[in-house]
Amino acid sequence: MNSAIRHTWVVSVGLFLSLFAALSIIQVALTDQLGDDHRNSRQLIADLGAPRGPITVDGNAIAESVPAENSQYDYQRVYHDPHLYSGITGFFSVVQEPTGMESAMNDYLTGQSDSQFFDRISALFTGETLMGAQVELTIDGELQQLAHDLIPDDQRGTIVVQDVNTGEVKAMVSKPTFDANDLAVHSGEQFEANLSELTEERGVSPYYIPALNRPIFPGSTFKLITTLAMLESGDYDPDTELENPQELELPQTDRTLPNFFDGGCSQRSEAEFSWIFAQSCNTPFGEAALELGQDPLVDAAERFGWNEGLRIPLYVNPSHFPDEEISLPSLTYSAIGQEDVTATPMQMNMVAAAIANGGQMMQPQLVDSVRGSDLQILDSPDPEVLHDVMDSSTAETLTELMVNTVEEGTGHRADSENFQVAAKTGTAERGTGDGTVNSWITGFAPADDPQYAVTVVYEGIDMSTGNELTGSQMLTMLEAVMEE
Repeated sequence: MNSAIRHTWVVSVGLFLSLFAALSIIQVALTDQLGDDHRNSRQLIADLGAPRGPITVDGNAIAESVPAENSQYDYQRVYHDPHLYSGITGFFSVVQEPTGMESAMNDYLTGQSDSQFFDRISALFTGETLMGAQVELTIDGELQQLAHDLIPDDQRGTIVVQDVNTGEVKAMVSKPTFDANDLAVHSGEQFEANLSELTEERGVSPYYIPALNRPIFPGSTFKLITTLAMLESGDYDPDTELENPQELELPQTDRTLPNFFDGGCSQRSEAEFSWIFAQSCNTPFGEAALELGQDPLVDAAERFGWNEGLRIPLYVNPSHFPDEEISLPSLTYSAIGQEDVTATPMQMNMVAAAIANGGQMMQPQLVDSVRGSDLQILDSPDPEVLHDVMDSSTAETLTELMVNTVEEGTGHRADSENFQVAAKTGTAERGTGDGTVNSWITGFAPADDPQYAVTVVYEGIDMSTGNELTGSQMLTMLEAVMEE
């Protein structure tokens, strides 16, 4: 073989081997990646050539696939009661990746989970259409409707309800919301038009859930975490007498930390801690933060779940408490839920639920069960302890402080004639210059045998309206869930 032929042969073999390797990578190594890519038109046609499993509440479909009309795809995803559930279901689109539960439970809904392996084999050999699994949510339909009806359409509000013993989410509603059907259309042009109207004209994003993905200033509800650090230090108990100046001078700055001048805190310059907690006075908490230092507050916050993400199975954004060193003035403001602290409504509800559950924080859960096309259960999450936050004795002390807040303090609008409520209110300045606040309440009932935790929050609302709505709506939700 002469050199020219040998050279040609070597080059040809090399090109063949390179082509073979590239095809192997595409067919083997990248199979899952390409199959999961929503831009893969073949995969998209396959996805819409079989019905996705339904998402259900109380056994009724809130998302299901129906035969499509006048479309290149066989099935259309349809959402029922979208004003109640779009924030949870998300949407399945031919244009973009699925969102919400459509994304989190996609493997089950499409029949691609490991537990549906034999269903796929059966469909392959029989030629029958592969059916997706049914995902039943923990949501209570009546509570979801009530929460939705309570939030005024012109306000930005969120209500969350959980079973404190299991972590199951019984209601999770935010306004403003959107209609998932507008984004499940098969026309890319129509999708873009609907999305533009939603985001640009109405200012609503379908890509995040306010209860889970929008950490905001929690205000005085964060004093629950500061109180835990205070109690565990051994230097404070409900009867400890504390100074209560109307303004606290801070080190390293000309800034001061004030109490709310028109509130009950102006009545006493010194008081026992239980009264200070009930009236939500700022200055004693600021002084306590200076005495404790930053580390105990970081420890308490992180035991409650701050600075970590979570899946329920929807993703919950981390709430933030600074774990890097901050100035002493910033520390005092952080101790009252301002400045460097943020929290999602779900995070604050988990705090209340953990106190109610004797110090054990349960993993929040939105999925009750997953059933195959033969109605056999494929998955049914068991209650799971997420964090051991505190001992039961400390939880009892916090509960007593929260009960006193409802009976004699800022939480009086949540007081019930039928059972004892434990709660903590919060009002957070937003720094927007328009005088609006974040208005919060979080708590649980019955205080002597806790069953359910409720959090109500309004963002960008005037203080008096927020105070009225949060407390009264918590009471309405608690009375409704206790009647079931």
